[in-house]
Amino acid sequence: MSRDFIDAKYGLSRGADLQLACKVIVDELALAGIEFDAIGGLTLGADQFAHGVVTHLGDDREWFVVRKQAKGRGTNQLVEGAKLTSSSRVVLVDDIVTTGGSIQKAFEQVSETGAQVVAAVTMVDRSDIASAYFAERAVPYLPVFTYHDLGIVPVGTPPDTTDAAN
Repeated sequence: MSRDFIDAKYGLSRGADLQLACKVIVDELALAGIEFDAIGGLTLGADQFAHGVVTHLGDDREWFVVRKQAKGRGTNQLVEGAKLTSSSRVVLVDDIVTTGGSIQKAFEQVSETGAQVVAAVTMVDRSDIASAYFAERAVPYLPVFTYHDLGIVPVGTPPDTTDAAN
């Protein structure tokens, strides 16, 4: 667990703030030369970015969401929205990455569709776990901010025992 809570949902709840965050994501992807057909990730951390990015771009790119579990009715799929196929180039997105569990689950579910994950983007990464995970899979990982940028202790670092004494 992180010692520093970051409330991205509240922080990006205003339209102008979310619009800026989505523009930054689009700019980061363009700067890295990433071409993609669809963007999304595990609900709830990815939804606002997936919708915002495709709205910002206004072209034929699509959004998708990965459910935490199948609904049990309707399409009963884990991946909803865009119909991902083996020809789909996908960007995974998330708000805050701590241990990387959510974005890794999204990667696994999207990979099962046959789609190619061409990049993963997060607003804040509080550790090096996701970076290592995507490096092992040769997927560009583009956190907008890291624990270094924010001056916070990375997740997985033992607590400083001198703090407990003070």
